[in-house]
Amino acid sequence: MDTTTVQFYPNLFVLATDIMDLLGDLVWNRIKKRAEFNEDGRFICYLPDNFEAADICYDAKETCNNWFCKIGSVRELLPRIYLELSMLHCWRFLLDHPMDSLQRLVMMIRGIADPLVSAYCRLYLVRCAQRLPQRDTGYLIHCINDLKVQLLRLISARESTSGNFSGNSILLLSLIEPTIEYIIKCLFKDLNQMEIRSMLEALGMRRNQSDSFENCSCISIILHHILKELPLGFLCSNSFEMLHLIECTDDFSFEQCLNYKLLGFRLCERIPEVSNVDLIVEKIVQVISSYNCLDAYLKVVDAYLDIIFENQFETYLNGILDGIFHGAQEDEIGENELASLQSIFLKLLTHFANIEKILALNHFIDILDVMYGSSRNTINMHILSVATRNGCVQDPTVIEVLFEISQALCDGVDFLNIRKDDYQHPAHLISRFVYMVDYGPEVEQHLTFLTECRAAFGSMSVLQETLIHSSNNLAVKSIRDGNNNINFIKSCLAFNEVTIPSIHTHRRQLNLYLETAEVALLGGFVSHSDVLIDAAVNCLRNVEADDGLLVPGDVDGITSLICKLCGIMVMVPGSLEQGVACIPKLVLSILDSQSWMLPRLKIKVSCAIISLSAGLTQNPLPYHASSSEVMGNDKLFFGVPAYPQELLSFSAVILQKIVNIVLEESSMAVRGKLALEACNSIASSFTMSDEMLGVSSKLLEIAKSCLSADDKYLRLTLKLLHME
Repeated sequence: MDTTTVQFYPNLFVLATDIMDLLGDLVWNRIKKRAEFNEDGRFICYLPDNFEAADICYDAKETCNNWFCKIGSVRELLPRIYLELSMLHCWRFLLDHPMDSLQRLVMMIRGIADPLVSAYCRLYLVRCAQRLPQRDTGYLIHCINDLKVQLLRLISARESTSGNFSGNSILLLSLIEPTIEYIIKCLFKDLNQMEIRSMLEALGMRRNQSDSFENCSCISIILHHILKELPLGFLCSNSFEMLHLIECTDDFSFEQCLNYKLLGFRLCERIPEVSNVDLIVEKIVQVISSYNCLDAYLKVVDAYLDIIFENQFETYLNGILDGIFHGAQEDEIGENELASLQSIFLKLLTHFANIEKILALNHFIDILDVMYGSSRNTINMHILSVATRNGCVQDPTVIEVLFEISQALCDGVDFLNIRKDDYQHPAHLISRFVYMVDYGPEVEQHLTFLTECRAAFGSMSVLQETLIHSSNNLAVKSIRDGNNNINFIKSCLAFNEVTIPSIHTHRRQLNLYLETAEVALLGGFVSHSDVLIDAAVNCLRNVEADDGLLVPGDVDGITSLICKLCGIMVMVPGSLEQGVACIPKLVLSILDSQSWMLPRLKIKVSCAIISLSAGLTQNPLPYHASSSEVMGNDKLFFGVPAYPQELLSFSAVILQKIVNIVLEESSMAVRGKLALEACNSIASSFTMSDEMLGVSSKLLEIAKSCLSADDKYLRLTLKLLHME
């Protein structure tokens, strides 16, 4: 690797100055030791940190003088300067004011012709000067002014008449910039307002003592780092003057728009303290109107947009957006433009809480359409977030725009291949938008919208669930409003029957089938409810086919859904051909076929089936479907002897199965609790016949063998059965 190229100079500088610092520290320690110990090694005195030259003995001073004489004998200018700078702090052994030597060294550096070498030599001078106890800024001002002279020569050296830098000049500036940054940082450290004004005047940025900044010679890159270091209080109180200074400083060392941008962002940190805000905004609007480059236009707008909003200058906003739109039509949108547009749009969305106002902004959608990639996706997500933050979305025009934005977001995100965490947020926002849409009484138009969403967002499983919930809400709304629109309700049910199979997991399908079955019963559509319940039972059979292991939360959720199914079955009309206990029997058979069904869960489901069986034997039933179209089993099978006989036969099977399930539990304590749970369910569901008492007694014996006689649950159960 060739380290002689100019790009390696900063690295070589670091390596060389580390060695020089080591040499300087060795010399310092040597002289300090001579000052604190005599030649025999006896301790003379301890030098405090703030020692003076008078405190140093003759031998130590002589040693120090010898070192500086050796340095003076070096003929080459650059090594001589670096050697003396490395030992600059050693002047304290000879002089009470070693800062005086700095001015001589500053003058010596002027003899270095190479701008890069001289810049880094000044950097080392400033760094070494920081080790001196006295504070002085004179040498820093000279360093900056000398740098300015060299930069002016560099800027004027262009290879073409077009005003562009040569490649070598751009490279040199980029390498010199860190030296400018460090020196200016040291220059403006801990200055008050009066000192800052004097400093700016010394740097040639003010011609007189008046409060106005005159047209003066300055370099853009130097001004940039001065703007970074000036205190916020000074910038806010002199904001308009600083704008004028930036306007007067326009060269090729640094883009002028970046100085406007830096000032804007710094002023935004303390907007209430900014003086002459109206003049600033007017000036910025004037500046950006002269730009032909979209990138520069966007950078400056982005920096001052918060000031415009904070001071309610929205009258300028349409003109600014108009300028962005026309610039976007003429220039290619690159990464820089996208980043600025994203920031501008985020500020617009934050400022305007109302989605209608946002969409009504001049060219808002047109500008949004030129964006792409992650920036476009980010803005789309924020728009959806704002739109759904404060309630339902009812304006058809807004709904149409948000639908197109959702489509763009869906197209811009690969939902099939991205990580689950990255998938959730955009999918949630689109789903929330769909759920918050409200067409009011136009329910058919709303269902059409849901159909369009199903076609547009087929890759998003979570959205399919939202569509089903929304469709069920529409059906329930139509039923409760008394519209009696049978065809519409059937359309909602059919929509769900078609959509539910697209859900990825059988667990979620089970929940949605049961939800839709409830809606069908509410509307009196028994045939639909039968189909939906059959589909739910089929899902239950295939739960284990889902990819991935069932977590405890999923298992408990499925168990709760089975119990919910048992509750729904009380209202569903039965069929003697298939058997009134057909569905409960299927559920009971599934208990043994599913490996995830632990004894604890089997008992919970069995107790639900016991309650279902007991409920179906009652006349009247404990509850009915609200629709008069749904005839309950108490009326449908009134006086039919086969009906109660089938239920009694099924109940006997359940009771025997419960005892066996309890015995499957390996934990004694859990087995005892399960036995008591089953016993209480039987006691609360059936009249205590001899058969019931026999089963209950078996369960109680199991509980007694597993639990302490003082167990509170056991004693309460015995009391319930009058067996204590």
